[in-house]
Amino acid sequence: QVQLVESGGGLVQAGGSLRLSCAASGRTFSDYAMGWFRQAPGKEREFVAAITRKSGSIYYAYYADSVEGRFTISRDNAKNTVYLQMNSLKPEDTAVYVCAAAVVHSDRMAPLQPYGFDYWGQGTQVTVSS
Repeated sequence: QVQLVESGGGLVQAGGSLRLSCAASGRTFSDYAMGWFRQAPGKEREFVAAITRKSGSIYYAYYADSVEGRFTISRDNAKNTVYLQMNSLKPEDTAVYVCAAAVVHSDRMAPLQPYGFDYWGQGTQVTVSS
């Protein structure tokens, strides 16, 4: 079992930045691929970004087209935490952001769909005003 707790959400003006954190507890954090999803009112849960567990000395990161170049996912295994740095925020980024952990069998694999993840946090609200 892995418990995930997000923080760092809030209200920001368009063009601003936020950094979300997701603290994990339970089993070995470094064994999991991690991801961020978001869900806006009336919409389905949407993939944002994912990061693999360590492969040699590097991680692989994957992004949705809508956030590529603006958002950066990273992780600190010593702190059992995954981050989502969000820059150049737009009103359409408004959503509840949820982090997730996935049991994977490859250092280069990270799921990109919700059904690929095994554990979920409760989410943190991000609101971007125009």
